[in-house]
Amino acid sequence: MTRVPLDRPLDRKGVAAWCLFDWANSPTPTVVVTFVFAPYFARAVAGDEATGLALWSWGIALSALAVALVAPVAGAVADAAGGRKPWIAAFSLVTVVATALLWFCAPEERWILPMLALVALVNFGFETATVFYNAMLPDLADTRRMGRLSGWAWGLGYAGGIACLALALAVLVMAEPAPFGLDRGASEHVRAVAPLVALWFVVFAWPFFVWTPDRRSSRAAFSESVRRGLARLVETGRELRRHRIVARFLIARLLYIDGLNTLFALGGVYAATTLAMDEEGVLTFAIALNVAAGLGAAGFAWMDDRAGARRTLALSLACLIAASAAILLVQSALWFWILGLVLGLFVGPVQSASRSLMARLAPPEMTAEMFGFFALSGKLTSFAGPLLVGAVAYATDSQRLGMAVIVVLMAAGLLALRGVPEPAGASEKA
Repeated sequence: MTRVPLDRPLDRKGVAAWCLFDWANSPTPTVVVTFVFAPYFARAVAGDEATGLALWSWGIALSALAVALVAPVAGAVADAAGGRKPWIAAFSLVTVVATALLWFCAPEERWILPMLALVALVNFGFETATVFYNAMLPDLADTRRMGRLSGWAWGLGYAGGIACLALALAVLVMAEPAPFGLDRGASEHVRAVAPLVALWFVVFAWPFFVWTPDRRSSRAAFSESVRRGLARLVETGRELRRHRIVARFLIARLLYIDGLNTLFALGGVYAATTLAMDEEGVLTFAIALNVAAGLGAAGFAWMDDRAGARRTLALSLACLIAASAAILLVQSALWFWILGLVLGLFVGPVQSASRSLMARLAPPEMTAEMFGFFALSGKLTSFAGPLLVGAVAYATDSQRLGMAVIVVLMAAGLLALRGVPEPAGASEKA
């Protein structure tokens, strides 16, 4: 069942292609933003790991701020225009082109600013395209199946990120000798990962644009869509009481996602310093964590539809809080691994159930705008978690107490979530 007229009939092929888009674009944050180009920039381009990490963090933070400012406005305009795929295509094109251009960023200091600008564009394009991609969820599944579709797509996304990373490491980064005549002295074996990720995106994203149905265009001129969208955005601001349930959910998400993002940003540092885990160990643990998160997102998708997105989210958050608190108490690497994988199982359901809950709560005529605010809630205070962790760690001279801030943020989010009711019809049998 669909809530709005689509430009073509909805079938399984179109739904599968929507899920495949998650597989296509997930290597962007996994490979480019996190695992390959972040250490390459810090060590080879910036020449100093501490300075490189700081510059990289600032570049990502500025792009996240741009997403937070642009997403609600662009979402409101997209709701007025009708279709979502033109917006996804435009921002995905920005992502693909900027990713491919990273090939030219040689290990020289003169490439510091160009590389930071390109990575900021990559992150901006990816995150903004995701706003409109998420907004398609309620058009492709009724309330009884949104959880499964969101969870399966999110799980497929984790799998795509890890598969592309494994391919990049095996074929390019770690291959001896470097393939295709790539010059290791110029880091070409690392830089070649950029066109690989761009090609991966294009190859696996095209079925989405060909087969997945979209909302019918309003056929209004772009200037008229902008006028209507901005007027709707102003009206939303004036009528916050009408959307108070959505507002409560976004406040809760702001808190627990800030904790989750801080965990992702600083978890590797904690493992390396407090538990003396080497770089290979941190990378292996991160890959295992992503695998566990993908399995959790896919596995809990059924619970989302059966018990409800809010209940699934609350249970996953509670387990995430318990696992995070336990990790801060352990001393051995073995228990860190065991509890870390348990933690990973609940990371995916938190992300997936958040998306399906937003899809259920958003008014049908405002889904892109509401997912714009959804993006805003995930970016607006992204600086606060790391800042608080650093402040507490410095004040107490304890990294464990500093990392405990993450538990507090997620617990505050869970507490705020109590004011959000389960959407009607969520627990009907599929």
